[in-house]
Amino acid sequence: MPHLLTLQALLAVVCGSAVGFSLALIGGGGSILAVPLLLYVVGLHDPHLAIGTSALVVSFNAFANLIPHARAGHVRWKVAFTFAAAGVLGAFVGSTIGKAINGHHLLVLFALLMLVVAGFMLRGRRGGSGRYPLPGMYPRLGAVGLGTGSLAGFFGIGGGFLIVPGLMFASGMEIIHAIGTSLFAVGAFGLTAATNYAVSGLVDWPVAGEFIAGGIVGGWLGALGAKRLAKTRGALNLIFALAIIAVAILMLVKSLRG
Repeated sequence: MPHLLTLQALLAVVCGSAVGFSLALIGGGGSILAVPLLLYVVGLHDPHLAIGTSALVVSFNAFANLIPHARAGHVRWKVAFTFAAAGVLGAFVGSTIGKAINGHHLLVLFALLMLVVAGFMLRGRRGGSGRYPLPGMYPRLGAVGLGTGSLAGFFGIGGGFLIVPGLMFASGMEIIHAIGTSLFAVGAFGLTAATNYAVSGLVDWPVAGEFIAGGIVGGWLGALGAKRLAKTRGALNLIFALAIIAVAILMLVKSLRG
């Protein structure tokens, strides 16, 4: 038994490193792999436990990455608080619904979401309108925040692939500010979902700690490699999107058979 626990801890650190590395190297979308890695590699088995643990990891990573963006002046704090306030409500409702859904059905929906994420990655990010602040943006921020928060809470993901374009649409801000501002919302949504799951005993705290520790190391290595591999970022994005598609298909097959 101690041997198995040691192996699981090692796998959690390695998987956390892989997710942290991919996030630092190619940006949004990397955290979507946390749930399948926790399920099929680390061995948590329970989909709800994997989602609750993933939400905690995503929250920590987002708040950690928020610091350098805030120092660089890339965070629009008033927008961040407005967006997150509405989204936290959505994340609570979404995570409550997610806990009540059959685990196999939840994984089928998660796999379909992964295909959507891969599509966003293949499409690439576009710049904002450059007309920040847009007139009457706060009601739009609340509506978009509520919707994206619900999805983030339901699936235990960061949701940055939806939050970043949502912020640009609602406020007109440029992408660099949308990325920085989104991290506050991602952290808040993840913390809300993780707390909701934790109340039901659906967070594996040791595995979460190991995953986070690995993510810190992987993120540091990814940041070093990002500059060297800048010219091949498009190719890396394509490869990673295809990997997400492959994992999504595997999840669909396993879930539908189960």
